[in-house]
Amino acid sequence: MGLLSYNATTRFDIDDRTLVHLEAVIYAKLRRGESFLFTWSRATGEGTGRTTVWMNRAARLAFRRRHDTRIALNHEWIARLMTAANSPAGLHELPESESADAVG
Repeated sequence: MGLLSYNATTRFDIDDRTLVHLEAVIYAKLRRGESFLFTWSRATGEGTGRTTVWMNRAARLAFRRRHDTRIALNHEWIARLMTAANSPAGLHELPESESADAVG
């Protein structure tokens, strides 16, 4: 399980594969100076609900993956995550495969 830390006060536990894809989207948006919402479900043990933060260049972000292995990027998934990040709802959980979207 990976970790995304936001301003040293908010932490998101996210599996390594998802985290690598979120990193790609977050870095791309922030490199262009684009701010956006990021919403994620709380980890098991933290209760129910979601946490939303405003991502911008001033945010202090830290990404930590559990395993030190290269993870191949799924460019289609990155494109869908980027579309979400560009929407009024902001970046949020999306399954990797589109077939999972149809089920969920």
